[in-house]
Amino acid sequence: MPKRIQLRCPICKKAVKGTDPEFPFCSERCRTIDLGKWASGQYVISSPLKDTADEFEVESDAGRSDDDD
Repeated sequence: MPKRIQLRCPICKKAVKGTDPEFPFCSERCRTIDLGKWASGQYVISSPLKDTADEFEVESDAGRSDDDD
């Protein structure tokens, strides 16, 4: 028999069901706390995002020669 995984609220660690209306949180309170953490910058993405515009700028600068000036 496969082991059953117990889902837990990421804020308070209470057990939750996948069918709960606030899933993956146990309550509106925990959902609001999580939103507040995102809004205040407590959660961050670990690696910097690359802007594709920066890549095009570097390529166009590399294609120039100093003789053009």
